[in-house]
Amino acid sequence: MNKDQVKGAAKEVAGKVQKNTGDAIGSTEQQAKGMAREAEGKIQKKVGDARETLKDSSDRSLDSDDDTDRTLSRKP
Repeated sequence: MNKDQVKGAAKEVAGKVQKNTGDAIGSTEQQAKGMAREAEGKIQKKVGDARETLKDSSDRSLDSDDDTDRTLSRKP
């Protein structure tokens, strides 16, 4: 898990709380701010997910390159 995933999840939860608070007190401004914050969190979390996928893919690629190098360096 990377920092974008963590921060995104936190913003998403904070946005939900703010929206629900706005619902409870009848404040459309707080509802809108909460929805915007929640959306921002979801986007940041998706960015973190994409970065994690690229990192994992890169790590696997490097691992397979190591295997290839070992295979090529063996003499029959």
